[in-house]
This record gives sequence, C-alpha cells and structure tokens, in this order.
Amino acid sequence: MPRPKLPAGGCWGRPDVDRRAVLLGGAGAGLAALLARQSAWGAEAAAAFALSGHLTQGGWARGVAPRGSRGLLFNGRPVPLGSDGRFFVAFDRDAGPAARLTAQLSDGALVDYLLAIAPRGWKIEHIPIGPRPGATPSEEFVRRRAAELGQIRNARAIERQSDGWQQKMIWPVVGRLSGRFGSQRIYNGIPGSYHSGTDIATGASGTPFVAPADGVVMLAPDNPFSLEGRLLMVDHGMGLNSAFLHCSALAVAMGDTVRQGQFVGRIGATGRATGPHLHWSLKWRDSRLDPELFVPPMSAPT
Repeated sequence: MPRPKLPAGGCWGRPDVDRRAVLLGGAGAGLAALLARQSAWGAEAAAAFALSGHLTQGGWARGVAPRGSRGLLFNGRPVPLGSDGRFFVAFDRDAGPAARLTAQLSDGALVDYLLAIAPRGWKIEHIPIGPRPGATPSEEFVRRRAAELGQIRNARAIERQSDGWQQKMIWPVVGRLSGRFGSQRIYNGIPGSYHSGTDIATGASGTPFVAPADGVVMLAPDNPFSLEGRLLMVDHGMGLNSAFLHCSALAVAMGDTVRQGQFVGRIGATGRATGPHLHWSLKWRDSRLDPELFVPPMSAPT
C-alpha cells in the first residue's frame, strides 16, 4: 500500500474542537464521584479563584488568587502571581482528568480547588502500514540539531516581563486552516508525533503575519533551523509563549518588544514544510496548547 501524501501547506488531521469554557465536568465517573463529595465547597473555591477559560486538554485558565494569598501552587508547582493577584495556568494536550490549585494565604490557611479537565476528541488516523524508515541522521545533522534545540531550551528558560498573557489573542494571519492541533497518525499501532500547532495557509509565501498578543521576542535566529526553518518565538509572560515556524522573513529581532497586531514576519516554506504556511504553536511551561482555544473564530478573508 502506498504511503499517503501530506496535505500541501500543513500537516495531517483536524481535532474535534469544543470551544466551550468548561469549569467542572467531563472527567469520568471516578472524578465525578470525588467532585460530588466536595461540591459543598467546590463552588465557593471556584468563585474564590474567579476562573475563566477552557479547562480542557490543550486549554488554559486565568484567575485571581484569593485576597491575602502569598503563594499559589498548580499541581504542587509554584505559579507566579501578578501584583493584582492574577495568574495563568494551562493544560497539556495529554493532560489527565484533574488538576489542583492551592492558594497559600498569609495566615497559613490553604484554599484548595480540584479542576476537572475535559478530554478532547482528537483526530486520530490509523494507517495499516509501518512508519517509513528514515535515513540515519548524519553526524553533522545531529550536531546542528542539538545546537538548535539548545537555543530553544535556553530561550524558554528565561522569564521576561509581558502582560500579553492577559489579552484576548487575535489570529496572526487569516487563511485556510491546513493543519489542526493535536491530530495524530498511528502506523500499525506505533504512534507518530501529534501535530503541535495550528497551520494557516494563504496560498503563497511572503504573506505578512502579526503578533497575536503583546510580548518580547525571545528567539529570532539569523539562520533557518533544520526543521522549523526561519523561526520566531515571542514570550507573552507568565510562562506562555508563541512560536512561528517556516517563515520567509522576520521583521523583528531578539529582545524587541512587540504589540498585539504588530507586523512581525512573513509566511514561508523554510525548514521541513510541504508548502508555504504559518505553523503557530503555543506552550506554557512544558505543556503544548491549542491556539484555537485562545482566539475567536476566524473571519473570512477580505
């Protein structure tokens, strides 16, 4: 059986996106029983954190810590608080059915909230052939790739000040959605890597794209990377960052402050791409997120 071809200007699959904001529910009978036992204080805690967002795999939440909080934990890890007590957390594509927020109050008391993380109906395509054997990477490629990944890790290790995480994001460009976040192929039971972003194709290289939210340019290499091509990464603050892959040109440089809607680059097909498109991905810490849950439905091109 011949190996299916990739769609031009993107990657495989479309997940079944549920754009509803979910606070509690959809996490299975076991968790539902636990939440039922805690319902007396659960609603009060939800109000205390003033949560909003998409509590689902690949989603996010913004909130405000209870007054007097001196710290906040998310699944046991510290989360920074803004001067007004606001915070941001997010949930990986493969997040489990529950997450926990714990506010540490100045008097030593704890405010605890169990979040039910709704599952997603990802587009999974089963292919009855094995993955195509690849050529053994050359020593030069291995060396180059290690250096590229090192630059990305180092960029994400630095915390920068930006309030972009508080904004309602906009689409970086309007076009055809040629690849959706979370889609995946399984070859004879062997999972391939899932698609880590949203692909937007406009039909040609050179189309300008803009910053979806305020931020600071955290990485803008002079030379294209082997897979990502010409790469731009923008830090939106609080651990949230965007990456734009396969660009033909960049209009900003490392350390620049960018504003929502500002022209930052042009779409291309550099790196490993089947055609010109913008691959837009979002990460919070180590969690990969669905860009479509951060933006309104895309308007038709004018």
